[in-house]
Amino acid sequence: MKDVMIYTDGACSGNPGPGGWGAVLFYGDHRKEISGAEPATTNNRMEIQAVIEALKLLKEPCKASVYSDSAYVVNCFQQNWIRGWLKNGWKNSRNQPVENQDLWQALWALMGKHQVSYVKVKGHSDNEWNNRCDELAREAIKRM
Repeated sequence: MKDVMIYTDGACSGNPGPGGWGAVLFYGDHRKEISGAEPATTNNRMEIQAVIEALKLLKEPCKASVYSDSAYVVNCFQQNWIRGWLKNGWKNSRNQPVENQDLWQALWALMGKHQVSYVKVKGHSDNEWNNRCDELAREAIKRM
């Protein structure tokens, strides 16, 4: 199984507002940068979308390490929020529908094809690839 390293980030100009996402994928000596934007969204949606788009690029089952500065994304899997949501029919601990359910479901489906782990990184600090993803996301908003 190929070992892929993925950095992701999302950004919003206003929250909600125009948003963008960016990702950098590494496999061996290869690096691929991707980004995209939406006219009306939230930062959390862009954080999830970045991971979705990165995983969509994987052409075969891989072991993927996802590095994100989003506690929302990382905690979903490290603290097993997703398991509770699945068990409770996509309701949160307050018995309310899970926010961004459409994206979480898409991400969960993609994760079924790969072995994915999540690593929390400090945002807007000295992490070169997290900073690059932030640049990609903000550039995508400007291009829109």
